[in-house]
Amino acid sequence: MKVTFIQPDGSEQTVEVAAGSSVMEAAVFEMVDGIIGMCGGICSCATCHCFVEEAWRDKLRPPGEGEAAMLEALDDTGLGSRLGCQIVLTDALDGIRVRVPKEQM
Repeated sequence: MKVTFIQPDGSEQTVEVAAGSSVMEAAVFEMVDGIIGMCGGICSCATCHCFVEEAWRDKLRPPGEGEAAMLEALDDTGLGSRLGCQIVLTDALDGIRVRVPKEQM
């Protein structure tokens, strides 16, 4: 599975990980700047917040209650705001593109 992370300055980093990995795991395993994943993927810290590009949003399940609560606690959310730990990579998401929030840099 490929995931492209777009930094606030516009630079891009495309990484490859196994299907079933999360966007957060892809970022942490490949040391993508701005995605930390402090809680290890249990949806309790929001340090994997990202903005999913519009073309990919309809391929995702809606945020669950826990993810929605974590997103509400953030100052910098907007269209496409998701927690990377809650996006599990499947064939339908191969090639997904996400933006790293400026505030996490």
